[in-house]
Amino acid sequence: MRSRASAPGKVILFGEHFVVYGVKAILCSINKRISATSQFLDERKVKIRSVLGEAELSIDSLHNSNLSATRFMKPFFYIVKKALEEHRKNKGIEIVIESQIPAGIGLGSSSAACVAVTASVNGLFERLSKPELVKRAIEAERIIFRKMSGADTSVSAFGGLMLYDPNSGFQKISSKNDLDLVIANSSQVHNTQEIVTRVRAFKEKNHDFFNQMCKKEDEIVKEALLAIRKNDLNMFGLLMSKNQDLLQKIKVSTEKIDLLVREAKKTSYGAKITGAGGGGCIVSLVDKSNSAATINNLKKITDCFPVKVDYQGVRYI
Repeated sequence: MRSRASAPGKVILFGEHFVVYGVKAILCSINKRISATSQFLDERKVKIRSVLGEAELSIDSLHNSNLSATRFMKPFFYIVKKALEEHRKNKGIEIVIESQIPAGIGLGSSSAACVAVTASVNGLFERLSKPELVKRAIEAERIIFRKMSGADTSVSAFGGLMLYDPNSGFQKISSKNDLDLVIANSSQVHNTQEIVTRVRAFKEKNHDFFNQMCKKEDEIVKEALLAIRKNDLNMFGLLMSKNQDLLQKIKVSTEKIDLLVREAKKTSYGAKITGAGGGGCIVSLVDKSNSAATINNLKKITDCFPVKVDYQGVRYI
């Protein structure tokens, strides 16, 4: 018996960094996916294979809270452990993970992988509801990222556009606009936790200025919600560029990212960092009239690819 599921990656359209300090964020899932295939093994082992490597543990080793597996594999072993204990199964499981999403560039690959693996492994026993699946995937991912908000996990599982409020949580944005976006990778390696720490230090040194930035970001998010409802791409793109200006002011942009944003804005409706910054990717808003031109311009500088909003979220295959 096999159980196969897939989950989409995501981009942050508005609110990165500021969301840590109480401002709402807008995210959307994208039609680039991670899939996971699980099956039982006769031997009492858990085997995980992915493009990032392979890992293997005996069933008995799963009961050791200090799992010695490769760091990014730990949530997957935890997911298996919980499912086997819950269903009192004494068999091994093999998981094969395949990805359309480059890792470590701010497109939610770790959350999408946790969602896909949670659905796949538990699908060997029963199909979980999306709320329960999100709960378990967040629990697993927090083994590595203890302070993660769960926003990436939620948007990956539910799909579509999402408003994330750090005080009240997840809220779907009612829209069926099939937004066209272009992702461009700066190819600059970055560490999200280091960037978050740097922003916190900037806030502490520039308290009043940072509070002003938070207020401006809050207004941008409110206006962006109106633009989504009106399907006003010009306004939506302009707000993305305004958001980028704020991210520059809190020092999370780089010369390479600034170059990519300038190039994208020549033809797109607007462009900005998506994710922590300090490297990673930018996202540009386009439509059929300017998508090809934007891609061609960006390809002169770096790798890029088009995406659309994914409204399905996690699905069984």
